[in-house]
Parts: sequence; structure tokens; C-alpha cells
Amino acid sequence: MPNKLILSKKYKDFLRCQAPVEFLEGTTMAGKTTVGIFKFMLKVAQSPKKLHIIAANDTGTAEKNIIQKDLGILDDFGSLVRYNGNGTSADKIPHIVFTPAPGVTKTVYVMGYGDKTKWKKALGGQYGCLYIDEINTANIEFIREASMRADYMMATLNPDDPNLPVYHEYINHARPLYRWSDDTPTEILDDLTEELKDGWVHWFFTFKDNLGLKKSELDRVLSNTPKGTKIYKNKVQGLRGRATGLVFNNFDYKLHVRSAEWARQFLTAKKGEEQFILFSAGLDTAYSDKTKDTIAMTFHGCTNRGKWIQLDEKVYDNAELHLTIAPSDTVVNFIDFLERNREEWGFARNTFIDNADQATLKEFSKYVRNHGSIYLFNPAWKQLKIVDRIKLQSGWFKRQCYFILDHCTETIGELNRYSWKEDKDNEPEDRNDHFINSSQYAWIPYVNKIGSEKNETG
Repeated sequence: MPNKLILSKKYKDFLRCQAPVEFLEGTTMAGKTTVGIFKFMLKVAQSPKKLHIIAANDTGTAEKNIIQKDLGILDDFGSLVRYNGNGTSADKIPHIVFTPAPGVTKTVYVMGYGDKTKWKKALGGQYGCLYIDEINTANIEFIREASMRADYMMATLNPDDPNLPVYHEYINHARPLYRWSDDTPTEILDDLTEELKDGWVHWFFTFKDNLGLKKSELDRVLSNTPKGTKIYKNKVQGLRGRATGLVFNNFDYKLHVRSAEWARQFLTAKKGEEQFILFSAGLDTAYSDKTKDTIAMTFHGCTNRGKWIQLDEKVYDNAELHLTIAPSDTVVNFIDFLERNREEWGFARNTFIDNADQATLKEFSKYVRNHGSIYLFNPAWKQLKIVDRIKLQSGWFKRQCYFILDHCTETIGELNRYSWKEDKDNEPEDRNDHFINSSQYAWIPYVNKIGSEKNETG
């Protein structure tokens, strides 16, 4: 009995959707390639142009995963297609000859983006349709070169390191259709914030969308992929984040992220119930207008049962501002941040400032001399080594006594990107850490209270 393409409602909507650019992101074995390549060939048939491109890491991968697989191109289109894997005497590039209608012939080139010397020679002219398999692993130069030559582009991907340039330059410019936006994980929706490109659509597919997936196959994937690992997060949950080397690999959005409404219960608690006993704030500074350095402000609360909760954050990025921020501006901005949170949550009398930034500390001292302040601006205590800070915070995630409110998207993003150096086992990269550092400045003085249920008073 021949294979059949069984379509969920979302995949039916996908096939009907008319968009110039489509990204298919999601879990492994969600059917993205199977249904995507079928639609792609239909787009090829509709295109007025003769030449089109399928790109994978190499031609062997394209043959195995796209062309020759069950419900691949040869299965789907049978006698309408002919694959010349070694090219022909007239056309040396591997290609598919597609005859969608009598007298109509299309050529679909099969390219490997893993070998720059080969695709540089092969890529030229203008094309109708472009399909990029696992675009998150593709050479970014290839993506730039190929996408500008195509009328229509489709790309598949499994979630990966959200700091990759392909996300900022391409994928995060797309949006899900309104009726399917709730199916997209909040963590990914929070990333889809680059300037919207007209008509670009982001699709998120999971196991449940693949009606052809056998239960035994799904069970095998779930049982063979250890929970809590980054590959589980990427492949099974469909969430972005580096597959290896992540510092906080036990940070879990579902376990450690909460709403403001949830946190407010600790403001209205009665005597004897869990309630906030102290508030703290941290400030990490970097003033470069050339690099992705940020001024990171965080506000936190600690309960009498040992819960540490990041309640708010604020970011200033000189590289994205028309008027750059000076240390004197940071003083005013930080006090405004503290005042807003004092009104909403409570009074953080002690605050902690990056002690490497003497210029900003001097501006705080000058402000206090001239205006007075109810706040104490303390230099951050950095004697606690970075590795020890990481060990403590990872332990609190494990014990589920460290939480972050869901609007703190900059902090959540860093926790999903902050990684160890590839050439050193015990030293994290010096990036994706501004809000992590700011948070650490705030909690270091109170490490004995976090995870402890003996703090009945402040």
C-alpha cells in the first residue's frame, strides 16, 4: 500500500497559505520537511520561472531527507520528476527535472550550503522558489546570497541558539498567523520581535501536528532523549537554546517563570502566610555604542519561605539609542526604576552597582550629596567567584526556589543563551550575561535567605 500524506488542520492551513517567505520551526519528527517539500514543489509548479533551488548541508543529505525518503519528492510526484544526482552533460549541477504539466518543464537545482566553493559557483541568476533545509545550520552568507535571488523562500529548522545571526536577520522578522499564535511557545513569540517583513509567516509544528507519526516512533524519541538536557529542550519541546554548553541547562520556563499576579499573593498575605520580607536591586553597566552592551537593571523580592523572585527589569542599549546614555543619565534612570518598583512591590533600600564602573559609582555619590536619597547605592560584592554564583543559582533552579516574572524577557533570553567557552570547561563566555550579572549583584548579599524557610522576619 503506498504511503499517504495525512494532514492536520494546521498543515492544511499551511498548504493554503500564500506568503513570500515561510519558516517552519518546531520539534523533531513534526512532519515539517514532509509537508513543506510537498508545498514547495507545488509552488515550483505555479512559478513563472524555470529555475529553482533546494539547499541542504550537502547533496547527500538532500537526497536522503528530501528527495528519496518516504513521502519525499520521488514518492509524491512519481513520473512527473526525474532526479539527476550527478547532473547531466548539459548541466553539471545535481538537479530535479519536474514536468508539472504537458509542455512545462522546471529545473530544481540541489545544492549543499556546507561547501562555500561549490555553492559560490552554482549560485547565479534569479530563481523562482528556494527551499533551505535546517536553515539554522546553513552558512549565513549562502542564506543572504540565495534569498535575494528568489521570489519565494521556505525554510525548515529545529530550534537552536537564539543568538545565531539567522534569527535576527531572517526568522525573527516573521510572525505566526493569528489563529495559530497560541500554538507557538511564549519563549519563541518573545523572540519574534524584529521589524515585521511584509507577509513573512512563522509556523511552529510539534508531534501533535504530524498525524502520520506512529505512537511507537514517538515513544522511542521520548524515551531515548533524557529530560532536562538541551537536546530534549530543542528537539522534544521545540524551544530555542544552544544544544551544548549552556550554563543554566536546568532553567525551565514552565517551572521557573511566573506571572506578576502569582507574585502579588506575597504582598497581600496574612500573618503566618508566605510574604515578602525584603527587596533588592542590581545594576550592571556598559556604555559602548558600537557593540551589543547594555545597561541592565533588575528588581527582586525574597519571601519568608526562601523564594527569590525577579520582579522587574529594564534595559538601555546605547547601540540602539539615538542619544547615548552617560553615567549621570543612568543614575536618574535607575532611581526612576527603583521608585516605580517601590510603588508596585516595595522598598529596596539596599541596591548594588557594578563595582568595575567607577564613573557611575561617582555619579551616584554626587547625586546623593546634592539631592539626598532614601536608597543606598552599594558597590557590588564580587568576591564570590562566577563559577560559585552559577553553582548557587543552578541549585536554586533545581530546588525551585528561584523564579522570574514572565515580562522579564531580557533575563529569560540570557538564561537561554549564556554558555561556557568552548575551549575552557570552567569559564563562561563574556556575553549574554548583563541581566544575569545584575541579578547576581542583587542576591549575593542575601544568599543565606534563598531556599531557607527560617526567614520569618526581615
